[in-house]
Amino acid sequence: MKRAFDLLLVVLSLPLTLPVGFFVALLVRLWMGSPVLFRQNRPGRGGKLFTMIKFRTMSDARTPEGTLLPDRARLTPVGRFLRASSLDELPELWNVLKGDMSLVGPRPLMVEYLPLYSPEQARRHEVRPGITGWAQVNGRNALSWDEKFALDVWYVDNRSFWLDLRILVQTAVKVLQRSDIDEPDCVGQSSFTGN
Repeated sequence: MKRAFDLLLVVLSLPLTLPVGFFVALLVRLWMGSPVLFRQNRPGRGGKLFTMIKFRTMSDARTPEGTLLPDRARLTPVGRFLRASSLDELPELWNVLKGDMSLVGPRPLMVEYLPLYSPEQARRHEVRPGITGWAQVNGRNALSWDEKFALDVWYVDNRSFWLDLRILVQTAVKVLQRSDIDEPDCVGQSSFTGN
């Protein structure tokens, strides 16, 4: 039922998301050039890797030695707007259509975190990762990693159709409020370094 619900919502939203996605792609192309999309391998259900796609929000600015500048220095004004509005996540609807992701579930994190999880934290991979999730509507990047993982595992144990609906509604409110997007001193959240 969850998969059917995901597909139905994505298909019904296409008349809105396609024109908005086209506009965002054009904005990224004009402001930052190519590529328009950011692709990165992430672990999905069962830890199986898939390629997650988002709209690019950062430039490729480098030091004279060729090292990428810190994220905060590379985040463009357009990128900041896309992150604040969550429009950078629109291409992930393709990941939902393909079955790599769900609309609701624990957010897919970096591949290098896989060996750092405790057995309990690794349970977040018992379900498909989501565009939004229980941790996102309960603090997002304002949460510590322990709090975030506890919420992810709580979702795994308590997931239901009604909980997913509640999370989707709360996500819409969070997006409109633009809350909990970044930690004070970094873009997004600081890296997970293990327990």
